[in-house]
Amino acid sequence: MTVINSYPSASEALQLDSDVIRALSRSEHHSPHDILGAHPVIVEGQQGVVVRGFHPDASACELVWGDEVIAMQAAGSGVFATYLSGQALPIDYRLRFAFSDGAKWERDDPYRFVPTVGETDLYLFNEGTHRNLWHALGARYMQHQGVWGTAFAVWAPNAKRVSVVGEFNQWDGRLFPMRGIGASGVWELFVPGVGKGAIYKFEIKCQNGDLRIKTDPLARRMQNPPETASIVDVSEFEWGDDAWMQKRRERDIRRTPVSIYEVHLGSWMHVHNGGRRSLSYREAAERLVEHVTALGFTHVELLPISEHAFYPSWGYQVTGYYAPTARYGSPDDFRYFVDYLHRHDIGVIIDWVPAHFPRDDFSLRRFDGTALYEHEDSRLGEHPDWGTLIFNYGRAEVKSFLIANAVYWLKEFHVDGLRVDAVASMLYLDYSRAHGQWVPNKYGGRENLEAIDLIRGFNRAIAEEVPGAFSVAEESTAWGGVTNGIEWGGLGFTFKWNMGWMHDTLGYFQKEAVHRKYHQDQLTFAMLYENTERFINSISHDEVVHGKGSLIDKMPGDIWQKFANVRLLIAYQYTRPGKQLMFMGSELAQHREWTVDESLDWHLADDPRRQALMHFISSLGKVYKATPALWQWDPDPSSFEWIDCSDRDNSVLSFARRDDEQLVVVVMNFTPVPRDNYRIGAPKAGNYRLLLCTDDAEFGGSGYAVPRELATDPVGAHGRPNSLNVNLPPLAALVLVSVD
Repeated sequence: MTVINSYPSASEALQLDSDVIRALSRSEHHSPHDILGAHPVIVEGQQGVVVRGFHPDASACELVWGDEVIAMQAAGSGVFATYLSGQALPIDYRLRFAFSDGAKWERDDPYRFVPTVGETDLYLFNEGTHRNLWHALGARYMQHQGVWGTAFAVWAPNAKRVSVVGEFNQWDGRLFPMRGIGASGVWELFVPGVGKGAIYKFEIKCQNGDLRIKTDPLARRMQNPPETASIVDVSEFEWGDDAWMQKRRERDIRRTPVSIYEVHLGSWMHVHNGGRRSLSYREAAERLVEHVTALGFTHVELLPISEHAFYPSWGYQVTGYYAPTARYGSPDDFRYFVDYLHRHDIGVIIDWVPAHFPRDDFSLRRFDGTALYEHEDSRLGEHPDWGTLIFNYGRAEVKSFLIANAVYWLKEFHVDGLRVDAVASMLYLDYSRAHGQWVPNKYGGRENLEAIDLIRGFNRAIAEEVPGAFSVAEESTAWGGVTNGIEWGGLGFTFKWNMGWMHDTLGYFQKEAVHRKYHQDQLTFAMLYENTERFINSISHDEVVHGKGSLIDKMPGDIWQKFANVRLLIAYQYTRPGKQLMFMGSELAQHREWTVDESLDWHLADDPRRQALMHFISSLGKVYKATPALWQWDPDPSSFEWIDCSDRDNSVLSFARRDDEQLVVVVMNFTPVPRDNYRIGAPKAGNYRLLLCTDDAEFGGSGYAVPRELATDPVGAHGRPNSLNVNLPPLAALVLVSVD
């Protein structure tokens, strides 16, 4: 309810208490709208309007009201006022400030507008349940009370004053102080005339009087690093991926083929045109589609593309959670990237980083002078490994910020999936901490209950807000139920990276063939826990950096054996249960470790060995997508059975994959010694056809003679009444399908 004050005279209606003027002049007034702008009054029994404007450096001010120009009365310390008799709200007007040097500045008055943030938005935000927070906070270009401008809103509950600053007010924090909205901790201001492309930040006056200049936590767009300002963004992009989005809503991603090409966009490919630079979003879209389509991948996963100031962090130290990095273009350019991939049947996954954020002072750290997004206690709020800060997951507003951010990428950019980085560091209070360096939960345990609640809320929000989208956990421990339903006590992820399989398998492949028979358990152990989660078999960026060597150079033997081992490894990755992920550059078999500052060694694509390897990956991808037995029953234990996993002396493994219509048999020889007339038990009697042999000459193999058609013999083997007699090439896998 608006309270209309009554005054005996117009002069008294224009007067302000000296404490109020002092608070305005010191930029410490919590609600400048209560004083500035247009306010209804009653003077001598007659209704009217008092208008007040403020500019601390102005010598005079005029009210521009329709065709009238009215000189306003100076009320002290840059405050000017006038009384309009017989008028009622609303009224449209402008303020024209004059300065001692003769300059003038005319503008619409931000203080004549009602709030742009509603009570429901504030309630949900403070409750921790606002899943569409970007519609309420940040910078939103809109038409408000018939005027186009930008509404600014930011959460800073412990600030003494918050102002929006930018080129539109000469970065002067005294000019556009924002209003604090009740007890919500949110500050808001609608600034007429500010539109797309405007550069801005928030100036925050702390309780101790310090000034902090901060990037908008919900900025949709940011300057290209090392510049750090936020930019008002208005999307003009028209989506063309309706067919993909409809298909996404209808499918069960768990029972479809998923083969992921992991990419760091800035180092995937460089352009040389008088210098060296990364591809833009639009440039990368076409080239990536051509490359991943040829190789048979179904999805591209991007290392974090949220804005990050420190490029060598690979994107994992996020300073702009709602802004695609400006290094490769605008937000609409990134929309184009996703749209282009969708229109060519390629899904898009991005890495999402809620586990920590960097200490950069322009960003979230001690945002309003206090530990707002992080914990005050360093035992909870500082990450010992990465020197970063940990979110306060128990704070409702932080929960809204993070969960809404996840939904934002899926809705606003049509991203299909989010891979959540470093989940283990979120789940455990003692992660990388010694005794005495961590604080137990309320039950005395090491589980981070608030983080668990956030993760479940995140996965619940994805399922309810964006049907068809999915989540992936990078969780490196044996935490139970990562991909179980929340209703069953799980965390609710769609998939989990199978990091145990990755470490064991790479460890096995790095051994000389003569020693592999002593380590066959490294290949078979993963099947003991395979059905506890829905896995992605990942060989990611983390495995080809920091002295670990490239994929090809992990392999033992001469150059021929190295390539044969790589083909065998990838075939095993594709044919065992679970989806799969491969980091860029592995298809080129480059010897150099990946580095964020260098492009992939694309010149290697002209080498016949690399061409043969890429032809193999392409052929394997086609076989994978065309063979439902390799993916349709992935969550079901009956989709896999060992034929024989005990032939250590020959280092041979064989298994079967199936669905309700197909049966596939995979036989792998992990030594460079061919095995002729090798007999394996057949899960089903009849005829089999060879789908793929990794040793084919066209793939760079030896071309060892392998029959393309086989029939079972009534000879018992491996506990089965019928068997197949096969020739096993060196360091090779055979993929057979039953055709009866």
